[in-house]
Amino acid sequence: MKSVRPAFTMMDHKKKAKSSARKPGIKKMLWIYTFLLPIFTVFIMFYLLPIVTVFITSFTRWDGFNKPQFVGFHNFVNLFSQPSFRISMWNLLKWGVLAAVVHVGLGVLVAFILYKAPKGAKLVRIVYMIPSVISVAAWALIYKFIFNDQFGVINSAIRLFYKDFSVNWFYESPYAFWSVTFVWLFYAVTVTLVVLSDLMAIPKELHEAAHVDGAKEWQIATKINLPLCRHSIGTSVIVSITARIAMYEAIALTTRGGPGDDTMNISVILVNAITDMNYGFANAAALVMFLLGIIVLLVINRLFRMEESNW
Repeated sequence: MKSVRPAFTMMDHKKKAKSSARKPGIKKMLWIYTFLLPIFTVFIMFYLLPIVTVFITSFTRWDGFNKPQFVGFHNFVNLFSQPSFRISMWNLLKWGVLAAVVHVGLGVLVAFILYKAPKGAKLVRIVYMIPSVISVAAWALIYKFIFNDQFGVINSAIRLFYKDFSVNWFYESPYAFWSVTFVWLFYAVTVTLVVLSDLMAIPKELHEAAHVDGAKEWQIATKINLPLCRHSIGTSVIVSITARIAMYEAIALTTRGGPGDDTMNISVILVNAITDMNYGFANAAALVMFLLGIIVLLVINRLFRMEESNW
């Protein structure tokens, strides 16, 4: 019996140790979930439920007042068969390429220049921020005056050399597409700030070691800085392309999708359907936009290896 008592005593100590180790863990998890509960509630109410509603009602005929009537894939067939949808997809492809190459490329270039802190860099950063302070709607109206045929800055400058020059930039094809594009194309301050923050996080020891090995500035920029900024650049590409999918104000306040369907976008089709109280069709267009955004996210994540760490 004397040899048995210590064994039971050790087992009791182990059980107590395990129970005492579990209690702080359980309490910690309860606190974590307690603080996450408001976030989960907001997500379910304002994100998950609307997405589920859009998905379900996209297969119905619904005017927003009467009970939705199931019509299967009728809304999608109607959407895909419209010439305006095919043109909007072609426009989206062109805008997506321009956003990924020119828009993001310009933002990355400015970030690399500002990273070297040249003379006047602070002033450039402040001036470069101004377009982002102004709303997209206000910026679209400003461009509407800039491209005005009668008193716009563009035509007035051209008439100094060609007196009879006259182009309604937002209302004539093929100028309308490029006029809408210029409203957003060169204003990449968000890209610049995101990439610049990534550049500032690169350890100086890497650059010093590269200099010791005889690397030149352009080699450091292309072989070290650029690869280490792939996460921020990939994020910028995703944000820029998805913004083109949802682009509405710049089109609605200038061309309204015209002339014809030259500047048509899926978001314009969606809003037009809502105006006609055809909510089932509008939600079908919204679901297509949602799926396009997911496809862009997955493709860019794969191309830029976003899941891999830089270090």
